[in-house]
Amino acid sequence: MIDIKKIGLTALAGSLVAISAGAVEMSVSGTSEISYKQTDGVGINGDTTEGNPFGSNTSVKFSGSGDVGFGTATIVRTLNDGLATALSAYTTLDMGDLGTVSFDGVGGSLEGMTPYDDKLPTAYEESWNGVSTSGISGAASNDTWGYSNSYDTGEGAFGISLAHSKGGTAGTGDNANDGVGLTGSTADVVVTFTPTTLEGLILTAGHSSKDLKDGVATTTDSSTSMGRIVYSMGAVSVGYQVAEIDSGAAGTAAIDVNAFSVAFNVNENLAVSYGEYDKELNAIGETASITEESTGISVAYTTGAASVRMTRNNSDNDGHVKAIEQEVTEISVVLAF
Repeated sequence: MIDIKKIGLTALAGSLVAISAGAVEMSVSGTSEISYKQTDGVGINGDTTEGNPFGSNTSVKFSGSGDVGFGTATIVRTLNDGLATALSAYTTLDMGDLGTVSFDGVGGSLEGMTPYDDKLPTAYEESWNGVSTSGISGAASNDTWGYSNSYDTGEGAFGISLAHSKGGTAGTGDNANDGVGLTGSTADVVVTFTPTTLEGLILTAGHSSKDLKDGVATTTDSSTSMGRIVYSMGAVSVGYQVAEIDSGAAGTAAIDVNAFSVAFNVNENLAVSYGEYDKELNAIGETASITEESTGISVAYTTGAASVRMTRNNSDNDGHVKAIEQEVTEISVVLAF
């Protein structure tokens, strides 16, 4: 007797394999980086560098994309040295006019506040890199749902980026849980506008709200809001950014951010930039406000697939502690393939 059920399942399995193999295009790319980092002063990152200041990192990126019937799906996995740890692993689904839905398993920084925390013009690193932080945070780049879309309003291009994540600290595998007992969540919204009347201008605004429920009475919510304006004309780009960071905890001061930068493309290979990043810890009661002041210079030279980059950043009142200074020099050589 012929097993009709078995024949049907076998044919279906073969059909699915054929569709999968024909629909996805795979590609591989990678980078190899050798770096030097020297830290001086006493700050949030410790004392003067001791030991070996040289380091390296090699990463390989595997990506594949194809039409899945109702959009174009893309999967990405990036591995670092030793091919053991995922630097990024995420999936996106581009549905055309309906926008793009994504799930950031780990490290993708696809949507929300995280990829927009500081996009001031720079040749290499931000002025706070190595001596402080941007202070701006949002939905973690782990197990985060995202959505983005853009619209032509006639007066310019309007973009939106949304992100939502639950409690937990790391990406989790299929049918697994992270952060058991945490019931909080983070929701981000970022909007951008590029007017047609002034070419080179980009306006950005964003807000992140964190509901930090973890089952303890002292848990509080926090929020971050930011706005930025960047204008580019020819070889010069300038930007200004403000932000307000409120931890929500009683007796904890809010932080106000004021920052600017200017970048100049000397030619098609060489770029230089200068930036300042001030974070003011607001006064509470009789405690005076303290401003952490970070400044930085970056230079980058690119020829073909090779780049040589350098940054020198320093901060005063590091970590909002008076008279504490930190200075970092970083040099990086990158080969892309």
